[in-house]
Amino acid sequence: MARTTTTTMTVRLSGPLSDFVAANVGEHGAYENVSEYVRDLIRRDKERTEKEAFERLKTELAHAFAAPESAYKPLTAADVIARNRT
Repeated sequence: MARTTTTTMTVRLSGPLSDFVAANVGEHGAYENVSEYVRDLIRRDKERTEKEAFERLKTELAHAFAAPESAYKPLTAADVIARNRT
């Protein structure tokens, strides 16, 4: 089973950013507390990053499948690993 680690972080916000967070937290906001809001922002950013990586992979695969068979080159696992290190 994976071990879960909790990290406490301090973030300082002032002016418009602080006001924006305050408007989204509490009785009239979408979140009960700032921690919940920040966790949701991080999850959304993580999902966006993963989606972008998946889209890049899909694009690369689409180009590979569209290429003529004569463009294919045999590769070993070591070739692929070396190519991905650069």
